[in-house]
Amino acid sequence: MTSIPAQKENLGQLLHNLWLHIGHRRRTQFVLLVLLMVVASCFEVATIGAVVPFLIALTNPSRIHESTIAQHAITMLDIQSNDQLLLFLTLAFIAISLAAAIMRIVLLWASTRFSCLTGADISINIYRRTLYQPYLTHVARNSSEVISGITLKANHIIGNVIGPGLTLLSSTLILVSILTTLLIIDYVVALGAFGGFLVIYFSIFRLNRGRLSANSNQNAIEANLIFKALQEGLGGIRDVLIDGAQETYCKVYRDADLRMRKSQANILFISQWPRYIVEGLGMSLIALITFLLTKQDGSLTDAIPFLGALALGAQRMLPIVQQAYASWTSIYGSHAQLRETLLLLDQRMPEHATEQAQTPLHFQRGISLVGVDFQYSPAAPWIFRGLNLFIPKGSRVGVIGETGSGKSTMLDILMGLLVPKEGILKVDDIVITEANRRCWQSAIAHVPQFIFLTDSSAAENIAFGITSDEINIDRVKEAAHRAQIAELIESWPEGYETKLGERGIKLSGGQRQRIGIARALYKRAEMIIFDEATSALDSQTEDAVMNAIRSLGNELTLVIIAHRLTTLNICDQVIEVGDQGLLRKGSYAEIVDTKIFKDASS
Repeated sequence: MTSIPAQKENLGQLLHNLWLHIGHRRRTQFVLLVLLMVVASCFEVATIGAVVPFLIALTNPSRIHESTIAQHAITMLDIQSNDQLLLFLTLAFIAISLAAAIMRIVLLWASTRFSCLTGADISINIYRRTLYQPYLTHVARNSSEVISGITLKANHIIGNVIGPGLTLLSSTLILVSILTTLLIIDYVVALGAFGGFLVIYFSIFRLNRGRLSANSNQNAIEANLIFKALQEGLGGIRDVLIDGAQETYCKVYRDADLRMRKSQANILFISQWPRYIVEGLGMSLIALITFLLTKQDGSLTDAIPFLGALALGAQRMLPIVQQAYASWTSIYGSHAQLRETLLLLDQRMPEHATEQAQTPLHFQRGISLVGVDFQYSPAAPWIFRGLNLFIPKGSRVGVIGETGSGKSTMLDILMGLLVPKEGILKVDDIVITEANRRCWQSAIAHVPQFIFLTDSSAAENIAFGITSDEINIDRVKEAAHRAQIAELIESWPEGYETKLGERGIKLSGGQRQRIGIARALYKRAEMIIFDEATSALDSQTEDAVMNAIRSLGNELTLVIIAHRLTTLNICDQVIEVGDQGLLRKGSYAEIVDTKIFKDASS
């Protein structure tokens, strides 16, 4: 089961860290939203304030005239009778009530929009920061947890942290306004009622805090397991079908999904059930106050305006108190997801992330590895110790070695994807550092064993990473001709606009590899690295692909990893990697002779 990092920060610190990741534009919108909340709370107060004169006019109109303010208003409005006064107060109460309802709708729209846009910012920021992480970070982490963070957890933050946080803030402002109004009417009853409700909710929260925390952690764990089951089951669907492993993955998914749904249900139940107790207590309190008022001096008619204001205040206050409690439990019940999301938001961005497109680092003499030591982690074995290698510009270098000897690792170091623990990578006399690594990578291209193809057009797959409106179609065609794939593409009815299907399912292995070569040529790289690009092909298809590679101009520097030595007969130099360094180096003929002699003697 996936573990959750130990909680070193309380919820307040997590929320503060989340605020730091919200951009200036959203912060400005948040301030405007708070002002809207204040206006909405004023309308709530006005609604409660308007009910008192309205009920007085209904029950005892003469009392209205006792107020100096009311007398000035009556004179100014030229009200001549009690019926006119009642009509005016009725219309005023209706207008204020409708205005308050409209303000609540406007506030709901603004809050919902703000929370969703902020959630989008967070999701985009996570995705961007993740893509900019070093290659070693991607190799070491579980991709399903990252995908879960970008999609499920980011959405969870919208619905269970940002949205409820805005609701909590709005509810607090409205509660303060309503409470202030009720304090003016009768501070003893208002304080007693509000204090009692506050104690009830606080006690319930304290009682359930441990369960909320446990369910939050469970929710985050199971979300990762769900994405892991989805990614592995669908990603390896061929093996799943052949091995009949459907039920195994279904069980993993089912168990994780059920546990997650149960934890979500527990959090939801904890946030909702106090409402029914408090509503019952609230109605009981109003009934008790009504009974006590009938026992005091004065008629019940005089008490009706007060009771009406109290009932309306309670009708407004009780749902808002419940809303505030539910929002807080939702936020608290999401602290594990919030913590994991912040870990992704805190990923460091490289300096070049905000810079314009890098100018390729052109070279004249060659590329050097000097005294390179490398291991993937302090506990892992050394792959290289003191590795030295020079690749002349325009040469064709073949790389051979046993599985696990470090061939691909060496190429990753050459491409700047991995940084040596000791030693340097030099291009001519320029040492490659973080400051110029993107310039170097802009000058090289990579053709792997399995070409990643998107479900888009042939042109978009060749000009990979370029938006469709920025593709240079003439350059695409030139690259396709040099990669010997143009004849096939141009024979299709839609030509370069033909969709290749997900993962290039409409192409053969050799055709996919030639699309990969065309992609490298479109980039106009000075060095192309072929990492076992033909090892999955049959001999005839491999020959066709190697002919395409052989036809590339001498201005390109090629580095080719291959399992079969005969594949490297186009190379000027062949090196064998192993035993934490280079075992042999020589021409193709020399390495073949040595290999034959070695095999014969063994």
